[in-house]
Amino acid sequence: MNEAASERVSRRGLLGAAGAGVIAASLGAASASSAAPPAAQRDSARRRLGSLEVSSVGLGVQNMHRTYQTTIPDRGEMIRIIRAAYERGVTLFDTAEAYGPFEDERILGEAAQPFRKEVVITSKFGWNIGPDGKRDAGDPLNSRPEHIKAAVEGSLKRLRTDRLDMAYQHRVDPSVPIEDVAGAVGDLMRQGKVLHWGLSEMGPGTLRRAHAELPLTAVQNEYSMLWRGPEAEVLPLCEQLGIGFVCWSPLGVGFLTGAIDAQTAYAPGDIRGGETRFARENVTANLALVALLKRWASAKRATPAQIALAWLVAQRPWIVPIPGTTQMAHMTENTGSMAVRFTPAELGELNAAVAAITVKGDRLPPPVQAFSGVEAPLRWS
Repeated sequence: MNEAASERVSRRGLLGAAGAGVIAASLGAASASSAAPPAAQRDSARRRLGSLEVSSVGLGVQNMHRTYQTTIPDRGEMIRIIRAAYERGVTLFDTAEAYGPFEDERILGEAAQPFRKEVVITSKFGWNIGPDGKRDAGDPLNSRPEHIKAAVEGSLKRLRTDRLDMAYQHRVDPSVPIEDVAGAVGDLMRQGKVLHWGLSEMGPGTLRRAHAELPLTAVQNEYSMLWRGPEAEVLPLCEQLGIGFVCWSPLGVGFLTGAIDAQTAYAPGDIRGGETRFARENVTANLALVALLKRWASAKRATPAQIALAWLVAQRPWIVPIPGTTQMAHMTENTGSMAVRFTPAELGELNAAVAAITVKGDRLPPPVQAFSGVEAPLRWS
């Protein structure tokens, strides 16, 4: 990313029209200092994913080993961010063996040791990653039961814990029936090594079959103002089945914070450079979302990021966004969204304004998108 764009990312053009002083005043300095929110605010910012109680905003521990710009963050600072998030009321911490691979689990495992019993830690299996951390490029997915069990054992060791509060299948393996996956997870549950399970980016038929075989606690899909695909089928299905929903990339990989514009350039390896929604022919139209967020941020005395996160939380009482970050100020800002509220009239107005904006371009590069919406094969007896 070029120098000008990096400056926009590091500051997010932060606070926009609202201004730092206005935000601090409106949120009791919740988004402008590292002080923990009052106990009443912490208690009111809870919700349930099935029977699992978590904070209304979690922390995604994905890029703490490597930023989008491919730089390596300071490990000690990443640990401080995780611990500060807990102090600010965050109790849901999400990672995966594939992040690194392995390194983000190690970072979270070390960071969460002082409060492990007070938080929910989730991780994911499903990629064909060997014990040495090398991926099998020829056969990228592996949800065979024996591989799932080995993957979970590795996650437990790296996370320094005796159980995963929730284990997700990271992507559906098109060669393994979801009933076999559920069977392996069920074995792990009986051993106390996994307490809940979920799916990510699965096809709706697979979701139904998985839940019928072994009740699911949550689905984790991309969902934000920039990508509203789950609204068509997955969210109604989760509501019907009583399954919670966790939003990855709730800030549109930084776009909804105001950090990206038509002039932004991307470093080699930055996935956003291959997403056509950020191509110059599309990004100008998509910036209408950012303009909308800035108007609401000014009116609500918040930041665009806080409005985007609060909007997600307001959609359903069982939706939890998990924004990731490598900057303490951004974590503080994101958790400050738990103080933002909409009246029913405000939410209706904002929903209508978001629905009126058509996002142009695809959300992921085609080779990555191919792993989403996959249906598991049927199990033949």
